[in-house]
Amino acid sequence: MKSIIISAAAFAAIAAAAPAKNNLLAIRQAAPAITDADILNYALTLEHLENRFYREVLDKFSEGDFESAGFKAPFYANLQTVSKDESTHVSFLTSALKAAGATPVSECTYDFGLDSVNKSIATASILEGVGVSAYLGAAADIMSKNYLTAAGSILTVESRHSAYIRSALAQSPFPSPFDVPLSYNQVYTLAAPFIKSCPSSNPPLPVKAFPTLTASTDNPTTISVGTQITLLTPDYTVIAADGQSPIYAAFITVTGPVFTPATPIEGGFTLTVPTAPEGSAGIGGQSYVVLTGCNTTVSDDTVAAGPAVLEIAPVFDME
Repeated sequence: MKSIIISAAAFAAIAAAAPAKNNLLAIRQAAPAITDADILNYALTLEHLENRFYREVLDKFSEGDFESAGFKAPFYANLQTVSKDESTHVSFLTSALKAAGATPVSECTYDFGLDSVNKSIATASILEGVGVSAYLGAAADIMSKNYLTAAGSILTVESRHSAYIRSALAQSPFPSPFDVPLSYNQVYTLAAPFIKSCPSSNPPLPVKAFPTLTASTDNPTTISVGTQITLLTPDYTVIAADGQSPIYAAFITVTGPVFTPATPIEGGFTLTVPTAPEGSAGIGGQSYVVLTGCNTTVSDDTVAAGPAVLEIAPVFDME
């Protein structure tokens, strides 16, 4: 089992210690600064993934399959519209990159594990939520006002997709007054498990995947602030350089991370979902948590693993 040692010197090597999926090396590259073309290709990478996902879901399952699974009309027709939206996003971003003289990335090969309608829609909900967080996290880096407006218009559509699918899953369509921005590497970490390989002609992106962090299937069905949960570190363990300094779980919010101690156990860590400080964004809905040795900030230099995705009770349900 790999050990990920958290120290100042080790942070740069953390991603390299991740269990490899690693036909992915072809789309990972360190870069001193990210450009608008990088951001558009990053967005296009995610849109390709979503576009292919919905095409495969709609190819594999019929309207009757959806109805048998409890998703009654017009859900199937609306999912077809969602699929068309994602296809349109792909076409738009591809054209924008070509117009800017940049090479757009092409579609990769994926494995979504489409075992059932219910699992597929649960995956769709996570992908749409991650899509919202991806655009939100990248917005501050976009230099072109035209690109920023276009990205904003895609973000709002992804948010409507997310709300609609969450509602179909009997989850709150708007569980928090704030959405959660994620960094490029945090988003890529969540996308990477679905990506099996990409064309060698694709331009490399300045992204890397952190080691995978997952929520235990033994966690309570309903998770809220104050709930004790388990996060799993498959095939590796996270330890401090001195063997005794604490490890923290950091829940990402738009107003900053919220930290809680993470207690090591066999195969992972246990922790209690923390309460956000007064005056900051609460933790609720589709939430993201990383492991770190630092309890003051979260950056690509301090993340040891994750994020893991958790569904947490809506913010206002906990007041």
